[in-house]
Amino acid sequence: MTTSKVTGSVTTSHIAEAPTAFPGSSRVETVMGRPVSIDIRTPLPARELTPLLDDAFAWLRWVEDTFSPDKEDSQISRLNRGGTIKQVPELVEVLHRCEELSEATDGWFDARINGVTDPSGYVKGWALERLSRALVQAGAGDHRITAGNDVRVRGSAAPGRRWRVPVRDPRTGEVRRTVLAHDLGIATSGGSRVLDPHTGEVRDALGAVTVIGPDLGLADAYATAMYAMGPVQARRYATELAGKGPYETLIVLHDGQELTTPGFATYGGPRERLAG
Repeated sequence: MTTSKVTGSVTTSHIAEAPTAFPGSSRVETVMGRPVSIDIRTPLPARELTPLLDDAFAWLRWVEDTFSPDKEDSQISRLNRGGTIKQVPELVEVLHRCEELSEATDGWFDARINGVTDPSGYVKGWALERLSRALVQAGAGDHRITAGNDVRVRGSAAPGRRWRVPVRDPRTGEVRRTVLAHDLGIATSGGSRVLDPHTGEVRDALGAVTVIGPDLGLADAYATAMYAMGPVQARRYATELAGKGPYETLIVLHDGQELTTPGFATYGGPRERLAG
């Protein structure tokens, strides 16, 4: 195990060398205000894994520098001040997708609240999804990326073995479910402040909302929107969402009761399901 300093963060990386160890490499850095871990299990040589991880975290730091509303010189901060912004393709893509998500959720997901643009409810999941696809293209198809309550897995944790991802209650840390998958995005909302886009007030009507599906950015936004909706509308929307496509939902109420859409059970043990 080696530890080295990186500007603004501590990097911890490990490359398996023993012949009995599972090949690959993992690294943890603090990005976007939280530890982000990348665990690659594809048997690539160290000379390829190290620069691959370097590039991965460089991408995430670029996303933070571009989209963080807390960074004075970010493009989002410039936009909120009415300043000149660069015509960055990724910025245009994210803002356009946020508009589409606002329409798809009847305004319950909105990147602009109280006159301030903040795409954080989408951009973290989007960034991890983009990174996951880039790792596949680079030949590292077996990996897990974790940033707070957002997780993206692809390939296998070991030959023939799915990844096991604990879904934790963002308030208590309790493991609510264990998701088993080869290719899935898992996003949980409830650990950070979520505003009602219609009133600008903080919402706290649910314990947590977890959405799983093929695109982590969309799962992230759907989880944020349903958390803002509250229990009645969230249950209805989760059922409608599952009926339209591959996104399944786990809702945790304040009393600890867990409700899921039917397809969630295919990734783990079945429990109480949402009423139709």
